[in-house]
Amino acid sequence: MGEIVQPVGFIGLGSMGTPMALNLAKAGTPLLVWNRSLRKTDALAAAGAESARDVSEVFARAQVIVLMLTDGDAIDEVLRRHQDEFVSRVRDRTIVHMGTTSPAYSRALEADIRSAGGHYVEAPVSGSRKPAEAGQLVGMLAGATDAVARVRPLLAPMCRETIVCGAVPKALVMKLAVNIFLLATVTGLAESVHFAERYDLDLDQLAAALNGGQMASDISRVKVPKLVQRDFSVHAAIADVLKNNRLIFEAAREAGIASPLIETCYALYQETLALGHGGEDMVAVVKAMEARTAALA
Repeated sequence: MGEIVQPVGFIGLGSMGTPMALNLAKAGTPLLVWNRSLRKTDALAAAGAESARDVSEVFARAQVIVLMLTDGDAIDEVLRRHQDEFVSRVRDRTIVHMGTTSPAYSRALEADIRSAGGHYVEAPVSGSRKPAEAGQLVGMLAGATDAVARVRPLLAPMCRETIVCGAVPKALVMKLAVNIFLLATVTGLAESVHFAERYDLDLDQLAAALNGGQMASDISRVKVPKLVQRDFSVHAAIADVLKNNRLIFEAAREAGIASPLIETCYALYQETLALGHGGEDMVAVVKAMEARTAALA
């Protein structure tokens, strides 16, 4: 009889989870996937992954389970946290939290999992859907040294780089720090394009100036053309960006840290959501700026 290969569990096949799991499957990682919407498992099945009948099967068969879920409520539901099933689901298993939640939530989750006899690794990633598709995310890891060492090689097909940050919740705090720069950069690009457009500048020339100079980056090369072409198809949705912005805002308040740029971004992304653009890419923040300009007329 051949050796039984134990699969890696992967739960959560949203706009980020699907390409991340596909990269694992294409790299030959045996995967057992589950998603609330079962149709989202079709692409993974075509790439060689198994689809679990239900979420319980993932915990029954996998020792390492990756969670790429939207928030703490979704994680708690999958783990059956605060319920009798929780201990049996996490005992002797390594739970890898790759989404973005508050650092405080993650710290408490680690304590519960370790008390139940399980292992826990934070592994949030920096990057949106396009880097996820290309396997070019940056992973940040935190947790017990042995658990992090087990998980780190697993991330290679998804991440071009992994950074070990120390104890939980330092990986999530690192992710929030990185997102400050991302938010400020993309919001600044949107304001730059809005300013140039109102002065009737050639926006293609603006794009050439921005991407030909020292401030050019992977993010400007992607986001500036989207702004110029008014392409609001989603790489990172306004609603998701606002959630991340809120987490930074709350973490800064909790620690007594001044965060003037984040406060400005928070207001703008809230306004963009209120205007009905929550499902559009984060560059749609320019619409909040346009609304403010119209209000000045």
